[in-house]
Amino acid sequence: MSAAALAPDRPVTRRTLLRLHRPALLIWTAFVLLAAGELLWVHYSAAPRDRACRQNGGWCTYTVFTDTDNVMNLLGEALCYAPCVVAAWAGAALIGRELESGTAHLVWTQAVTPVRWLTAKLAAAALPLLVGASVLALTFGRVWSADRDVLVTNWAWDRVFVPRGPLLPALVLFGLAAGALAGLALRRTLPALAVACAATVALRLYLRDLWQPLHGPLTGFWPLHLAAAGMVLALTGAAVGAAYAVLRHRAA
Repeated sequence: MSAAALAPDRPVTRRTLLRLHRPALLIWTAFVLLAAGELLWVHYSAAPRDRACRQNGGWCTYTVFTDTDNVMNLLGEALCYAPCVVAAWAGAALIGRELESGTAHLVWTQAVTPVRWLTAKLAAAALPLLVGASVLALTFGRVWSADRDVLVTNWAWDRVFVPRGPLLPALVLFGLAAGALAGLALRRTLPALAVACAATVALRLYLRDLWQPLHGPLTGFWPLHLAAAGMVLALTGAAVGAAYAVLRHRAA
């Protein structure tokens, strides 16, 4: 393909970026709908079934995929690690691939500035990610709070603590920022994917170590949860700032 064919006729817009990454948007939308649907099934079907069974003194037996606890645990774990998938996609498809192929440099010289290019990409990706993660966090929190009487659970468990509030959207945004930084720093698809995913997994695994010291001055779910979310957002801001710094250095 020639450079003329690659060169865009007008500056990159959010609409063109959304069209470019439509498969990823569709996958994210499908994941949000499926997870939200499973949570609603727990609330409107599985939890009432368990309550009725216990009240009647019956022996309740279910399969692995219809047991209320199993479904909530699987959903909680999936939501906890969704930011890692976001980071891998951002590092590889959103940023790394265009730098590796040279498309980004071509756009910078003929259409938009590097800063505007990165801003458009981050903004176009952040909006659907933030909306979807917020919907899932709100739904998970409502279902867990309403049906915990039939669950073997505790708010301090990671698979409950992470997806139950704004910490989940914060982690998703961190995954996006980490992916952008890795893609800009490494300029290779696979290395950026691996580094971004590893960084997000590390934050996810050691998140408890970050907010655990707050157990002294802060008690209860919401104070600790909001403090942890604030920590992640601070790290996200640092990653975004570093990404723009790397971009300016690369484009200089």
